[in-house]
Amino acid sequence: MEPPVSSPDGPPDLADSLTTRLRRSRRARLNEKILQEKDFEQKAIDIQSEARKTIASSGGFFDRAGAFFSFIGRFWARVWRRPYEFRELLNQMDEVGTRSLLLTGVVGFSIGIVLAMQSRGTLARFGAESFLPSMLALSVIKEIGPVLTSLVLAGRLGAGMGAELGSMRVTEQIDALEVAALKPFHYLVITRVLACMIMFPIMTLLTDLLAMLGGYLEATFSGGMDYRVFIATAFDSLRFADVVVDTGKTAIFGFIVGIVSCFLGYNVRGGTREVGRAAMQAVVVSSLLILIADVVVVRISILFFGDISSAA
Repeated sequence: MEPPVSSPDGPPDLADSLTTRLRRSRRARLNEKILQEKDFEQKAIDIQSEARKTIASSGGFFDRAGAFFSFIGRFWARVWRRPYEFRELLNQMDEVGTRSLLLTGVVGFSIGIVLAMQSRGTLARFGAESFLPSMLALSVIKEIGPVLTSLVLAGRLGAGMGAELGSMRVTEQIDALEVAALKPFHYLVITRVLACMIMFPIMTLLTDLLAMLGGYLEATFSGGMDYRVFIATAFDSLRFADVVVDTGKTAIFGFIVGIVSCFLGYNVRGGTREVGRAAMQAVVVSSLLILIADVVVVRISILFFGDISSAA
C-alpha cells in the first residue's frame, strides 16, 4: 500500500483550515459593513422623524395659538349680543366669589401676619419700626395681594372650569345645545369670563383688607401700636391711582383665567383623560400668563402714573 502524496503547499487539512478562516473573516467583515450601513440608515431615519415631529409640534403650537386668539375674538364679538344670561352670570359670580371667600380670606389674613412678623425685626435694626404699616400697605395693596389672590383663584377656578366644560364636551352636552340652537357659548363661556372679571377685583380688595387687619393685629400685640397711628401711617404713602390701577389689573387676570380655562375645556377632544389634561393646562397656562401680564401692567402703570417715589 502506497503512502499518500503530500501537496507541495502543505498538508490538505492545513490548507482547508486556512481557506475556511479566510472565508469566515471575509464574511464577518461583510456582515459588519452591512450592519454599519443599516445603523447609518436607521440614524438617518430617526433624524428625519425627529425633524418631522419638531415641525409638527411647532405647527401645532401656532395652530393652537391661532385658535386661542380666534376664541378671544369670538368672545368680544358676542359679549354684546343677546341673549344676556344674567341669572347664570349671578350663579357664576357666586361660584367665583362667595365660594372662594374662605380661601382668599385665610390667604390674606396669613399674609398680613407673616409679613408683619418677618419685617419687624429688619426694620427695628435701622430704627424704622414706625414704617411697618406703610411698608405693609405698599407691599400688599400694590403687588402681593393682587397677584397672590389671582394665582389662588386661578388654581381653584381654572381646574374647575376646564374640567366642567371638558366633561360637557366629552359627553356631547355642548353638541346637544348647539343642535338645539341654544347658543351654549353665551351660557357657558361669556358668563364665566365676565364673572371672573367682576369678582377678581372684589376678592382682591377683601384679601387686602384682611391682610392689613392681620398686620395690624400683629403690630398691636407685638409692638403696642395704636390703631389710629397704624391707619394714618399705612395710607399716608398710598395714592388713589395705586389702589385703582393695582386692584383693577386683577380684572385682566380674571379675564385671563376665564378665557384660558373656557378655551381649553370648550375645545376638548377625546376621552376623560383629555379632560384632566385640560384642567391641568388651564391652571398652568393661566398662572404663567398672570405673571407675564403683571409685568406688562406694572410697566405701563409706571409710565403713565409714575412710581411711588414721585407721590410727594
